Amino acid sequence: MKKIFGISLFLLSVVLYSQNEKVNYVAENYTKKEVHIKMRDGAELFTSIYTPKDVSKKYPIIMQRTPYNCAPYGENQFKKSISPSETMMKEGYIVVYQDVRGRFMSDGLYDNMRAFIPNKKNKKDVDEASDTYDTIDWLIKNVSHNNGNVGTWGISYPGFYATYSLLSNHPALKAVSPQACISDFFFDDFHHNGAYLLSYWKATPLFGPQKEKRTTEPWYKFPNTGTADDYQFYLDAGPLSNLDSYYGKENEFWQQLKEHSSYDSFWQKRGILQHLKNIKPAVMTVGGWFDAEDLYGPLNTYNAIEKNSKNYNTIVMGPWSHGDWARNQAQQVIGNINFGDSISGFYQKNIEANFFRHFLKNNGKGENKLPEAYVFDTGKKAWQTFSIWPPQKSEKQDFFMQGNRLSKAANDNEAFEEFISDPKKPVPSSEDINQKGITPRKYMTDDQRFSARRPDVVVFETEILNDDITLAGEILAKLKVSTTGTDADWIVKVVDVFPKDEPETKEIAPYLKMSNYHMMVRSEVMRGSFRNSFSSPEPFIPNQKTAVNIKLQDVFHTFKKGHKIQIQVQSTWFPLIDLNPQTFVDNIFYAKPEDFKKQTHRIYNDSKIEFSILK
Repeated sequence: MKKIFGISLFLLSVVLYSQNEKVNYVAENYTKKEVHIKMRDGAELFTSIYTPKDVSKKYPIIMQRTPYNCAPYGENQFKKSISPSETMMKEGYIVVYQDVRGRFMSDGLYDNMRAFIPNKKNKKDVDEASDTYDTIDWLIKNVSHNNGNVGTWGISYPGFYATYSLLSNHPALKAVSPQACISDFFFDDFHHNGAYLLSYWKATPLFGPQKEKRTTEPWYKFPNTGTADDYQFYLDAGPLSNLDSYYGKENEFWQQLKEHSSYDSFWQKRGILQHLKNIKPAVMTVGGWFDAEDLYGPLNTYNAIEKNSKNYNTIVMGPWSHGDWARNQAQQVIGNINFGDSISGFYQKNIEANFFRHFLKNNGKGENKLPEAYVFDTGKKAWQTFSIWPPQKSEKQDFFMQGNRLSKAANDNEAFEEFISDPKKPVPSSEDINQKGITPRKYMTDDQRFSARRPDVVVFETEILNDDITLAGEILAKLKVSTTGTDADWIVKVVDVFPKDEPETKEIAPYLKMSNYHMMVRSEVMRGSFRNSFSSPEPFIPNQKTAVNIKLQDVFHTFKKGHKIQIQVQSTWFPLIDLNPQTFVDNIFYAKPEDFKKQTHRIYNDSKIEFSILK
């Protein structure tokens, strides 16, 4: 008994030591300094600097600028881990975190997606590029044992600031990795093709009210809806104007969303893609194929740089939801689908650490060994590399939506599928009742059988596939539709229908049968009034056949032999997106209850979907 007790104590001490070592690694190996760095206009930005205690050599600087905070605050308070990964933390970098202008311990006013000023005329012309330049300049001159090379990285909003750092043009900036990066708030996060993402309404306070002074604590509050049933809450709330009671005028972002319901100059000047030209630092853009928040950003950031610059520019797209690649998970599971073991660990050690080491420690000398595109096939569940993305060996193929079938041949163009869309009974975006977090994620791979069996969802699918078909690149839905109303949303979902003998995955979803599972691969919405212009919405003419094109973001997915490719088309997707009244209104945020009407929609047989198929 004593021997067993002794072994138990030994094992417990090993576990506690392991946990303690992980918690204290930063404190044991790094010193921390907190400073306020003065910008050119006099504003001071709070900055935390972690420097390796080993001063026998010089280190590159790796920096993240964030609106979310640099906690923990205090020079004797240490993060549990620093830098993009444990691998890089243990390799040794000078790691810097900064509260951006107007957030937490930094001075100034916060400007959501602050517009870039290309031609600055004086010291009062400041933006995130000038703040980044001034910060890098101070760090290079004042932090000891740096080797003169700086890199930036960030996920989500910090990813936007990483992209923005490219516009600073500081000569010390050598490597940048925008990850899940926002690029334009009219196409990332809060809007998709003119539709407002109602599921992000709860996140609005994050970017809304201004703080009154330097603070280490949040000054904003998230709404308490009193229920875990989001579908019912938003349905009972009715028009968006009824949500005003949760946010006052001090929530600037909510007011901005309401006042700028189309892609006007307010949003246009805040987009960063148009400025990504003649980029000099090396760039590695990272994203997740199932990122419900920022998928548009990474793909379009990579494309914009590739098109307009001659720098080292790569992309990594894995089987991840928002930011999964920065987590250490034994299994990479999204919703009900397991994509494999140690995928994030592989990325951190073999891709990310390699990129920064090559450009920041080795000065870009020697062979980098990273491909232009490191992408994960979410059907075959395997990494693949290409010299460019999308792959050169892919070709466009059309599949027509005809009589509930996906066919390569067109027939009667005037035949149609018809359904009634009722705003009082919208199609759910998920079967789940409890929505975890303030933004949705799981739905990106969710089982779509519940949706396929509704009368207000039209389904088109192939026969059982005799061979594998790999989609690699953009998907474009070219719909021909009509409505009895003057507006309508059009949602297109690409679904992988598993065979009836698909093996069970009880360890992931014991309640679910994988036989005939309908895995959503890609989906997108187009608010019909924006079909011709995102800045100038226009009504439909009732009962008139009309073209509506919807660009779905890229995929890399193999539909395996024995599976089927399915397309679902619907007009409500609730509460992921807000309800379209189905009568045209100038501004959806001011729609009235009487504007919401049941309408009949048609999808004509000359509608088609264009896939990029890998040959």
